[in-house]
Amino acid sequence: MNYGDGLGVVTVTYSPGETLAPFVDTLAKATTRPAQVVLADNGSTDGVPESVAASHSHVTFLPTGGNLGYGGGANRGVAALGSDVGWVLISNPDIEFSPGSVDALIDAAQRWPRGGMFGPLIREPSGEIYPSARLLPSLGRGAGHALFGAVWKSNPWTRAYRQEKAPVERSAGWLSGSCFLMRREAFDSVGGFDERYFMYFEDVDLGERVGAAGWLNVYVPDAEVTHIGGHSTARSSDRMLKEHHRSAYRYMADRHAGMLWAPFRMALKAGLAARVKILTRKSR
Repeated sequence: MNYGDGLGVVTVTYSPGETLAPFVDTLAKATTRPAQVVLADNGSTDGVPESVAASHSHVTFLPTGGNLGYGGGANRGVAALGSDVGWVLISNPDIEFSPGSVDALIDAAQRWPRGGMFGPLIREPSGEIYPSARLLPSLGRGAGHALFGAVWKSNPWTRAYRQEKAPVERSAGWLSGSCFLMRREAFDSVGGFDERYFMYFEDVDLGERVGAAGWLNVYVPDAEVTHIGGHSTARSSDRMLKEHHRSAYRYMADRHAGMLWAPFRMALKAGLAARVKILTRKSR
């Protein structure tokens, strides 16, 4: 399908509370373009998404019909956009945009004609830069990061995987799903998010498939946003830890299918289960 040059913004809501209004308000200063905003709602009970949509003519409240997870909700939101929309910004609702940040992402697309996905510099509430443009996981980096990441922060496997370096515009293996811009053509070419991932690793999987389809994932540090919720507490609950490790297993198992890899998958599942037990014990 041929799309226009319009901008659509999709955020997945699930009782977002007080973070949603600043999301919409700061977005207005992040771009000079008119933006269609879709709140793909996965079952909020706080009434906030309905209220925000009712008070802004460019914001649409879209119930997804259940808690579909991040990827599933985002896919429903993108599907609701008209054919005039050729640029899709997908974001968490607890993101606050710096002035001009969305326009900076679109401007970068002119410099990267094969760029399909564009990610901003993401700051924590403390001001610390979150490493949001990373290499794809490999067996070596993945094992080292999984084993030592929680107890030895500066280990070489974690540093290589997270790509913690001076922020310069560059291509990456994948970009954080908390906020990114995509050419809608690129989103369609890979079928959007894989909805088997309820939470976590859906962005890693998407970035890998974008690259495999011939597009580039481009990190654009001139575009800056702040993740108010922060990544540091995103996996604090036992349930979130389990979801993260379940998704990690799915990602690696999908890429190591077949009988020859069966021993690896068994060892991986056992190792991840042990890691969850250790981390949940520490959190208590």
